[in-house]
Amino acid sequence: MTQISKFRLLRMPSILAIATATIFTSLPGAALAQETAESASAGGMGDIVVTARKRSEDLLKTPVAISAFSGEDLSKQSLSSVTDLAVSTPSMNLNSNNSGRNDRSFQQVIIRGFVPSNAQNPTTSTFIDGVPVSSPTAFNAITDPERIEILRGPQSAYFGRNTFAGAMNVVSKQPGNEFAGSVSGMVGTRDNYNIQGSVEGPILYDALTFRISAGENSKSGSYKNSFSGETLGDQKTRFVSGFLVANPLEGLSIKVMGLYSQDRDGAPANGLISAYGLTDSEGSTVVKDMSNCSFVVNGVTNPYMCGTVRDLSLDPSANTTLDAYASNFLNNPQGRLMPSLQDYGLRRNYYHLHMNIDYEIGDTGLTVSSLTGMNREKYGQMSDLDNYGSTLVPNTAANIANGARLYFDYPYIVERTNSDFSQELRLAFDNGGPLQATIGISYLNNWTQGSNGGGSGALAGGTHPDGVNSPTAVFVRTAGMARSRTKGAFYGLTYEVTPEFTVSAEGRYQADTLYAYAGPGGQTFNNDIFVPAGTYEEGSTLLRKTYKNFLPRVIAQYEFGPEAMIYASWAKGVNPGQFNTGFLSRTAYAIEQAELAGIRVEAAPEKVTNYEIGVKGRLLDNNLNYSVSGYFAQWRDQANLLSLNVFDPDIGRNQQMNGQVNTGSVDMKGIEIDLNYRASDLVTLGVAGSFNDSYIKTFVSPTVTGLTGITDYRGKEMPFTSKWSAIANVEFHGDVKGFDDATWFGRLDYMFKSGVWSNPANIVKTADIHKVNVRAGISRGPVSLEAFVTNLFNNKTFTTIGDQWLNAPQNYYAAHSALIVGLPELRTAGVQLKYKF
Repeated sequence: MTQISKFRLLRMPSILAIATATIFTSLPGAALAQETAESASAGGMGDIVVTARKRSEDLLKTPVAISAFSGEDLSKQSLSSVTDLAVSTPSMNLNSNNSGRNDRSFQQVIIRGFVPSNAQNPTTSTFIDGVPVSSPTAFNAITDPERIEILRGPQSAYFGRNTFAGAMNVVSKQPGNEFAGSVSGMVGTRDNYNIQGSVEGPILYDALTFRISAGENSKSGSYKNSFSGETLGDQKTRFVSGFLVANPLEGLSIKVMGLYSQDRDGAPANGLISAYGLTDSEGSTVVKDMSNCSFVVNGVTNPYMCGTVRDLSLDPSANTTLDAYASNFLNNPQGRLMPSLQDYGLRRNYYHLHMNIDYEIGDTGLTVSSLTGMNREKYGQMSDLDNYGSTLVPNTAANIANGARLYFDYPYIVERTNSDFSQELRLAFDNGGPLQATIGISYLNNWTQGSNGGGSGALAGGTHPDGVNSPTAVFVRTAGMARSRTKGAFYGLTYEVTPEFTVSAEGRYQADTLYAYAGPGGQTFNNDIFVPAGTYEEGSTLLRKTYKNFLPRVIAQYEFGPEAMIYASWAKGVNPGQFNTGFLSRTAYAIEQAELAGIRVEAAPEKVTNYEIGVKGRLLDNNLNYSVSGYFAQWRDQANLLSLNVFDPDIGRNQQMNGQVNTGSVDMKGIEIDLNYRASDLVTLGVAGSFNDSYIKTFVSPTVTGLTGITDYRGKEMPFTSKWSAIANVEFHGDVKGFDDATWFGRLDYMFKSGVWSNPANIVKTADIHKVNVRAGISRGPVSLEAFVTNLFNNKTFTTIGDQWLNAPQNYYAAHSALIVGLPELRTAGVQLKYKF
């Protein structure tokens, strides 16, 4: 344990005592009252306002399945990341497991089991104030939002591209017109800390107000690297954000928001479960054989893991040595997009800026809105993809002859840049009458580029696969730029047929144009397998195609009481098509093998038809809020990831390739429930849960078939998603007896997620997750003190799972031979002190 860590742990009790004394100076013997706060007694559970249809509506009167979290909810539930949010939300999972690593560089938000085929083409998109953002990265830099809305079901009409399964919208809290601010500090176990500050107020009376926030949070990982002794899973984020609101004229509002964040993470917390054993040169076991079943495919026996996995082949381990080989590897700029990455782990820089202009035209009921946004993201991540640290496993003779290390190692770099610009113009009508209407147009222009490379021979000298002699043959390749340009026109009409019955018709016409460009140095194709044969200069267009779709939604809503309504909806959604261009930078032999495996250069758009029915309302004098929804969705032309690990005899090395292929057809159905009950002035209860079922009708994957021999997947379930979810919480709160400005609370949250499959063959899965968080706080006036414990019972269930190969000198690449699992953050305790001024 570091000296800093020891200091924080030793100081926590004294910090708690000092802060408590500060709050209750000269108040010995203060008791907790049994009276309720005035605000709680006046209005039951209260209203929650959401903007799921680009206008403010009561959550329980909005005919969309929504989970909403206020900034206070996030704090009291100890939700500080997208991972936390997914565990605490029914029908939502987060998959951060990809190609042998589990970290924040790869985060797939999964709603209702709609698993995206890759992170660049999500089925659920993230927004800030309705502006699309390039990835869930932005969530790391959002502090004290007004609320977070998670919308389930197709949201194409109002949110556009990549809202095939739903949308996650962060709503910023607007600055006030009086000078105010806050500072907070949290310290906890494992070097855990979070420091934040914000200030807001008027610049020019009510006409111009601002808020500036900044902070830093960091934590050491929960697992010690058995190879080097460092911790795995370290995370650190710094951010600064600004919000400016101008009201220069009556009816005119201009809001500008910008943020910048940095992520600096260490090597990820992965676990390896291998179907083969591996020993070193001294005969000692490095990787334990964990296979418990086998499949005979074309006369070859493939051992693997079946059932529920709970144990690793070895303690978490990775070779993160930065010797001369690794330093040369990182210092060579060839093929690199983020050369500032100079160590194992993640480096990411993210920028976001948006401007929202609203103008109410007198008393006409018309509002003109403009929403402009941009995002810039660049990241690089380096991992040890063999996931075992050893210097005694001999390298191959070919690698050694080429100048590589004497021992086997598999360092791998993944880098990516994303940038986009979006513009929306909208005209809304609402004069308080029976008709509400919205029409608008939108534009989104997105650019992305990726590079990756590494492997057992990546640190060796010799000849680069391009044929260029170099003292350090760093096999990092940069793919050509990819671009998507989306134009849309949308509308929404809501008409109150009777005071009880309302009908809504919404739709969006969308044209997606995809582009793929030649990579650095240009590209030459000797055949017409994927691209017309010829030589293409760097930046020239390889592929271009436009997809046009109309995406409607119709909703019928009936209020059968003053505080109760039922709704039914029908909607269509489309997830954009995509080009598989990354493997085009591979060798000619590898490209031919990709074609034989079924990878094509184009994956067509995915389509869904969604049917939904729901009921929402309030009971028991507004003390019970309830929301129940059921859905049935037909997912067609499903895109699935096909991964290959091809040994190229021309260069003597393996090449890993990925492609998205339209091989699936799935029926999805489920039920979701959310209940919140104020049992008394002191006690509030919450229960939520979901059943999310999937039924695969058709699916094709040479990779999974090559492992299991299974060709008929009918009746199987989707991987990476929980079939059952449940959340329960109880909160106690009240005033401190005898003091008007002192309150207290205590809260317990229980979260359950059923295990997830590693692939559609449904042969191996993770165990169920049971997690408990507790938090308690006390405040007086501007000062508050809270203590918390997350993962109270230290649940160690794997969070994610993915098929992989055992990277070793022997050839275990004919079929999947290992699993990579995500390791959870273990029990964390801490205290937080906050001062508002």
